[in-house]
Amino acid sequence: MKFDDSNVDASQVQDLRGGRGGGGPGRGGGMGRGATVGGLGIIGLIMAVFFGVNVAGNEPEPQFIPTQTQTQSQTRTGTTMGTGSDLATRCNQPGAIDQYEDCFITKVFNETNEIWASQVQGYRRPTLVFFERGVRTACGPASSDTGPFYCPGDDKVYIDLPFMKQLLNRLGANGRNAEAYVIAHEVGHHIQNITGQERRVRQLQGQDPRNRNALSVRMELQADCYAGVWARQANEQGKVQITPSELDQAREAAAAVGDDRINPRLGQEHFTHGSAQQRQEWFNRGFDSGDPRQCNTF
Repeated sequence: MKFDDSNVDASQVQDLRGGRGGGGPGRGGGMGRGATVGGLGIIGLIMAVFFGVNVAGNEPEPQFIPTQTQTQSQTRTGTTMGTGSDLATRCNQPGAIDQYEDCFITKVFNETNEIWASQVQGYRRPTLVFFERGVRTACGPASSDTGPFYCPGDDKVYIDLPFMKQLLNRLGANGRNAEAYVIAHEVGHHIQNITGQERRVRQLQGQDPRNRNALSVRMELQADCYAGVWARQANEQGKVQITPSELDQAREAAAAVGDDRINPRLGQEHFTHGSAQQRQEWFNRGFDSGDPRQCNTF
């Protein structure tokens, strides 16, 4: 994957690894399990309370902007966080994006924000948090084995980068664009949050607990679709260059985190994220259309 520039914006990054802003190993937080989050849940700690969907019926549709004009002022301004300043210094050195995984992930995060700022009215940027082992969030404490996740309570995407990479490799989802898919998927949950979809599905889950898992699946598939939309829009606008083989990496990653791949013995009624086929199909739908309005999983 190639980017249109080598500028890395760390103004929306919190680096909690070892209490410093670098990329090396450090002391983890060691927090307990049990965060209530929206994410990949690769190991199987699948939590389904804070999930969002595009609800059909009498609810208003999300206000997507039918234009591809970039809104740079929405994505390049803001106060630099102290915990991201050291990361910014390192990641803006020549070759850093190719050399360091955290610089690559931060750059992908930048590009997701640029695209969605042009697609969603009133877009606000989430924060990317790098952590080790465990972290406290507005959704509760979480350990690394929750997998990458998004917390709607604080608008943050949480990543334990070495653990995420290990899990993706274990599931056969290799390549850097597999990692880019993860970031795009989690930012997809942010889109659901800021458009009010997450709130509406929580209400539905409370009203109909028997369909909690089914609602969760629809949310996850929509986030996969949004990830595909981002890839198409970023590629067409020249923000990134995604080769066919790299696109296959994202597709394989979407399939790899299907419920039936993670636990083949799991019955469909217990799915919370969707099957490998469903996840890949909805990613493809987003990429083929490039239109977030085509991501109505309901």
